[in-house]
Amino acid sequence: MIKKGILKGANRKETSWERAKVALKEPFEEALDTFRKEVLSREDFDPTALLQFGFFMSMAVINILKEAESELGKKGQEVIINALINTGYDVGRQMIDPEKIPKNISDIELMSYLATIINTQAWTSIEDPRIDNEDKCSFDILWCPLQDVYSAFDCRVQRYLVQGIVNYFRESVFDKSDFQIYFKSTIPTGAECCEFVIERKKPGEPDKWETYSKQLEEKALKSKKSKKDM
Repeated sequence: MIKKGILKGANRKETSWERAKVALKEPFEEALDTFRKEVLSREDFDPTALLQFGFFMSMAVINILKEAESELGKKGQEVIINALINTGYDVGRQMIDPEKIPKNISDIELMSYLATIINTQAWTSIEDPRIDNEDKCSFDILWCPLQDVYSAFDCRVQRYLVQGIVNYFRESVFDKSDFQIYFKSTIPTGAECCEFVIERKKPGEPDKWETYSKQLEEKALKSKKSKKDM
């Protein structure tokens, strides 16, 4: 049993967490309210059904991407990636009210708290978050619902959803700061956890998240082309 880390609804240990929560919101709030009122309290409800539904939708998304790459090449890939980024952007918009951000919350604290909302709500994961210093925060994902379903390469779908969320944050939340996001280990490759780092970006520095995403896109297209040539 995984006892370490936090899930949705848990409190962070930082004192500024309580102040930050006034600006943080739940994605898909209307649907959640309906679920809580009409479904959650039913005695015949089995919560694992939501996990199965999530697997169903997740496999649909990765298969749509793979088929688009196989049949339509780069153009098909771009269409699906743009749809994923746009979806992430909308979820990012639902996660925070920029007008309610307390003045005494640092950007690195806020970024860490937003990552917690993403990890524990949007991805239903168990997160172990840290604020390392004024320029860096990090977190471990101790369990992800997709870890037994997605391969390491399939996890690229998540990258575009995150990209959309980050795009919204850059446009509407962080007017003076920008951040690098990258991973150091992942569960699907055999590690005990998925370890991610978020650190303040230096002026003119290439974006690590976008750069690695492009590498994966090229790898996917080369793989599809090689299979067709066989």
